[in-house]
Amino acid sequence: MRFDPTGKVSLENIYTQPDPRAYFRTLRELDYCIPQLAKPYFTKLVHEYRDVRRVRTPHILDIGCSYGINAALLTCNTTMDGLYERYCDGDAPGLTGDELLARDREWVAGRERPAGARFTGLDASRPAVSYALAAGLLDSAVHADLETCDPTEEQRALLAGTDLVISTGCVGYVTEKTLSRVVEAHGGARKPWMAHFVLRMFPFDAVEESLAAAGYETVHVEGLFKQRRFASAEEQSRVLDTLSSVGVDPSGLEADGWFYARLHVSRPREPERHAVR
Repeated sequence: MRFDPTGKVSLENIYTQPDPRAYFRTLRELDYCIPQLAKPYFTKLVHEYRDVRRVRTPHILDIGCSYGINAALLTCNTTMDGLYERYCDGDAPGLTGDELLARDREWVAGRERPAGARFTGLDASRPAVSYALAAGLLDSAVHADLETCDPTEEQRALLAGTDLVISTGCVGYVTEKTLSRVVEAHGGARKPWMAHFVLRMFPFDAVEESLAAAGYETVHVEGLFKQRRFASAEEQSRVLDTLSSVGVDPSGLEADGWFYARLHVSRPREPERHAVR
C-alpha cells in the first residue's frame, strides 16, 4: 500500500477510471458510508434554502464529486447500498463501459427528483466528472484544480450560479483556496450556503477564518459521522499519529477502527439566516 502525507492509504487510482465500478468495489470493502449519512443533512439544507431564499430549484455545487455520488443519492432516490449493488453485483462486472453508461443513462432518465435541485460537479479527475455528466447524474461539470488555478471564464459563470456548496470528504485536500475562488466567482451577488463533512484529522480553522473574512458565519453541527473503516493497521497507526499532531483525541473513535468526520455549515451573515439543528 502507498500512503499520502496525511497517513491515509492512496486510493487515487479508483477516481481516475473510465467508469465507477472500481470506486464502488474498493470502497464497499471499507464500508464507506459518509454520503449516506450526509444525505438527510443536505436534503434539509436544500429545503431550508428553498424556503428562505425562495429558489424553486437550488443549484448545488458538489466539490470533489467524483462519479456524482451525492447527486445520485439526492436525485435518484437511492442509497449507498443500492449503488454498491448496482455497480458491483449482478451483470455489472461483465458489462462493457458503453453498456454500463447506457444502462445508467436509462436509469437516470427515469429518476425522481426528491431534493428538487440541479447539480454541478467540481473535480480534478476528468474521467470521473465526464462519466457523471455523460450518465446524466450531473447537470454540468467543472473539471479543474482550484487549489492551483483560477477558474476559466466559462467555469466562473457556472460557479457564479451556485446556491449551495457541499462536500463529503475532500476538504483537507481541498483548502480555503478553492472555497475562496468559488465565493469570488459570485462577485457582489448573493453568496452560496455551504455544508462540508470534514475528517477530524483536518483542522477546519483556516477555512472558517477565510469564510469569515468573506462574510460567513460557521456552525459546527453536533455529532460525529463515520466515513469508512481503515484499510489496514498501518493506515490506522499513521492516521492516529496525524490526529495526535493536531491535538485530536481518537479514543473510542478512530482508535476503534473508523475515520470520523464533522459537519460544518457556513452561511453568509444575513438577517434571513436560520440555524441548522
